[in-house]
Amino acid sequence: MSIDRAPNAPDPKRWWILALCGLGQLMIVLDLTVVNIALPKAQLALHFSNDDRQWIVTAYALAFGSLLLLGGRLSDRIGRKRTFMIGMTGFAVASAIGGAAQSFIMLSCARAVQGVFAALLSPATLSLLTTTFSDPRERGKAFGIFSAIAGSGSAVGLLLGGALTTYLSWRWCLYVNDVIAVVGLVGATVLLRKTGSDKRVHIDDPGALFAVAGLVSLVFGFSEAALDGWGAAPTVAPLAAAVVLLVTFVVVERRASHPILPFAVVLDRNRGGSYLTILLLAIGMFGVFLFLVYFLEEIARYSPVRAGVAFVPLTVAIVFGSVLTNTRLLPRFGPRLPVVVGALVGGAGMLYFAQLTLSTSYWSGILLPELIFGVALGAMFGVCFNMATAGTRPDTAGVASAMVTTGQQVGGSIGTSLLNTIATSSAASYLAVHAGARYLARHAASIMATPVWRTAQVHSYDVAFYVSAGLVFLAGLCAAIIFPAGKRPAIAPEPAVAHAA
Repeated sequence: MSIDRAPNAPDPKRWWILALCGLGQLMIVLDLTVVNIALPKAQLALHFSNDDRQWIVTAYALAFGSLLLLGGRLSDRIGRKRTFMIGMTGFAVASAIGGAAQSFIMLSCARAVQGVFAALLSPATLSLLTTTFSDPRERGKAFGIFSAIAGSGSAVGLLLGGALTTYLSWRWCLYVNDVIAVVGLVGATVLLRKTGSDKRVHIDDPGALFAVAGLVSLVFGFSEAALDGWGAAPTVAPLAAAVVLLVTFVVVERRASHPILPFAVVLDRNRGGSYLTILLLAIGMFGVFLFLVYFLEEIARYSPVRAGVAFVPLTVAIVFGSVLTNTRLLPRFGPRLPVVVGALVGGAGMLYFAQLTLSTSYWSGILLPELIFGVALGAMFGVCFNMATAGTRPDTAGVASAMVTTGQQVGGSIGTSLLNTIATSSAASYLAVHAGARYLARHAASIMATPVWRTAQVHSYDVAFYVSAGLVFLAGLCAAIIFPAGKRPAIAPEPAVAHAA
């Protein structure tokens, strides 16, 4: 029997554990955007190039995205409390090293180590929540709050990053993790029950190798596409390798006696539909957090702090949509209807964003679509986070949780390269049509100050928003096809499996 299996009686500390899990998730999601705000200042301080700057983001994404499945299985193996504390401690140490960095190499290595420990911390955090809340009503509320944190963490990162960079130093965008970690480690020591290793869980070494190698190739390939284009060898080669490695991973796992990813975890319709929806949402939502920031700072001339404040209504809307859906709509209607309606509303919000012009004001063209999209995003994430982990046994909760974050990470990598490529080509096409070669040559030194360049940038953001809207609608279509119709109780528990003593 699993040593850390949740008892039948509710844990009296469960709501404090929810706060602890939310803190761990916030630290991970926060770091996806808070460091981006600090990058220009860090680049000036450490004297690295624009090409090198990309690696501050990529180093973290590569380590985090590629090790998540292994991290989830380790969480099942050595226990969630232990994994949580190791992940948070390592993340804090790497953040301190990054904050004190004196060179590009030191900073990029620290970011990679952050990613390694985030791959331990993230699945442990979500699986702690999964095994702590078993009552359907309390589970809905808990996952509503947790998914709201996951969905709004990027916006919080923009606000916090802008404030820290403006009023303290870019280094505090990394040091802030140490403050969070101190609170988190004290909370874990007090709140979490002592757990031990679950000897039923084995790590399939060949499967782990192919999973890590395949995900590294996949994330690296999409990162290179954002820099070199889709047809470049540095893009095509790793993406082709990723396909071969991940197909091999599936073949190996189907024959393994102790797979790193038990297929029962993903074959349930609700759970599989949740993973796919999260992946598509992660690709599509990237447009809001990237191009809206560009518009506010480059076109509307907002300061980093003011741009961060502009995202606060989006954060509030995500929290509202997530909690409302998990506590009220999911128990009554099941997962299909809330996700499909959320996709329709969220896609409409994206289409609203796609109407930006040079004269668009925050009050008339940004606030309302923020609220519309935020409520829809919270609703969809809230349902999918809940469904993606419901019904798992304690010895598979970690890897089921890892699949959620893997979808987010891979989706973010795809969104970065896909939407950046589309926006860049759209801006170039607009300039070619509306400016012409002579105009561009005459204003080459100051093209960014010209009205036609600014109009081209806004046009490119609008095109990216249209594509993002399509992806959100596609997520809703997939949910309509995959999720079972009608009200179905959360996911049926996985069948019991006999384990040797």
